[in-house]
Amino acid sequence: MNNSLFSRVLSTIQYHQFIAGLFGGIISSIILHPFDLIKIRFQVTETKSTNHHESLPYRPYYKNFLDAFRSIYREHGLYGLYEGVTPNVIGNGISWGLYLFIYNTIIVLNNNQNQIKNLTFQSRIIYSTLAGLLTTILTNPIWVIKTRMCLQYSKSKSVVSYQNMFDAFRKIYQLEGIKAFYKDLIPGLFGIFHGTIQFSSYEQMKNFYMNLFHITYCPTAIIFIFSGLSKFIAVITTYPSQLIRTRLQDQHQHYNNATDVIKKTYQQDGINGFFKGIRPALYRVIPASCITFVVYEFVLRTII
Repeated sequence: MNNSLFSRVLSTIQYHQFIAGLFGGIISSIILHPFDLIKIRFQVTETKSTNHHESLPYRPYYKNFLDAFRSIYREHGLYGLYEGVTPNVIGNGISWGLYLFIYNTIIVLNNNQNQIKNLTFQSRIIYSTLAGLLTTILTNPIWVIKTRMCLQYSKSKSVVSYQNMFDAFRKIYQLEGIKAFYKDLIPGLFGIFHGTIQFSSYEQMKNFYMNLFHITYCPTAIIFIFSGLSKFIAVITTYPSQLIRTRLQDQHQHYNNATDVIKKTYQQDGINGFFKGIRPALYRVIPASCITFVVYEFVLRTII
């Protein structure tokens, strides 16, 4: 009986989902990291005329996306556009792998085959939110390291510099303690709804299409459309929480908490301040979402 129960539990664990998600996250991150780097730098840049900007003379001011791209490339070459790529690739790969692994394992544990085929939108929201919560808690330290490494400036002498991901982990822990890896966790938890909106919308659209045309999987072109559309909806609705999270992770500025970030951001830039960097974010995350889900679906079909 115990062996039978153990075998059943093992059979419900969705290892293939982790592998497929891992590959999707890694490939999209490698291709589109420069867009992520520029998005992060825009998120922490205050209005040029503010005192905060004047107190950080080493922090470059970019007029727009192309100006940022040209400036970084001119100063550091291709290497500069891939600052912080290691934690980004590791973080995205593990996050997507864990998220899809947890999400699909919860579904299999709580539903029979017929229920899985006809999963309601409400159920998808609940399961994806639980998966997002666990994934965020487990991977938050990686995102702190990624942000810190993306915000290194050559002219900065007053803050700690990081040689690589492991050096960043060591220095952050030694100088700031374990709490530094979870300083932004509250706005990060709000970010769970980003994943919930994106994945629930994607799954619902995909399921509707497959049921409509009585097919077992979607064509690649349809995956591109649904993944891009679901990501656009998620970004537009949750972007301010991402900006707050990034500013809390910034080693060049000090904020007491998320409320302090909201107050100062609004004072400096008004409502528009909460959407700084959204254009390069969309340039990156929509193609990234398309690549991630196309690779994920392909790998999933290959290994099942």
